[in-house]
Amino acid sequence: MNKRFIVAVVYSSLSLISASGVAMAETIGRFECSVVGPVSQEPIGDRDGHRIITVQYSCLGVDGLMKGALYSGLSTSEWDGSQGKYYTGGGTVRAVGGLAVTLLTEGVGSAIMKDGKPAGNEASGKGVFKFASGTLAALSGKADRWQTKPAGFGRFTLEVMADDEPSTVGTSQKE
Repeated sequence: MNKRFIVAVVYSSLSLISASGVAMAETIGRFECSVVGPVSQEPIGDRDGHRIITVQYSCLGVDGLMKGALYSGLSTSEWDGSQGKYYTGGGTVRAVGGLAVTLLTEGVGSAIMKDGKPAGNEASGKGVFKFASGTLAALSGKADRWQTKPAGFGRFTLEVMADDEPSTVGTSQKE
């Protein structure tokens, strides 16, 4: 074999490996979300600002695989002042010809202040698609990373990206 052929094979292989790595980090979907109903805030009582917060939300997919999909979710987090830790969360994604169920596995957040007043919070973490079917079936069992940013009173954006770490949480799939 000549050197050009070997070099071409090596560079082609590296390109394929690099491309697959980039694909794993791509955005699965971006959502515009609104808080639904009142936010439940339960003071823990051991110190000021220490509380459990439960939020229910509804989202519309605006980009990626989730464009046009509806996502209904719920999260529960512990806040100590302006810092939060997410304990539970997830929801149901409804897309044309597909359905998926998400589970939050970890997350942290921090309050955002604007002009000295709370303007929402930013959060990020990881999750898994516990179930997916139809047009979303390829997501079943896939780990994801997520990130939120405030977008106005009672509103936020949610971006869900593929995570290259495999999930160890059980899943199910139906065609």
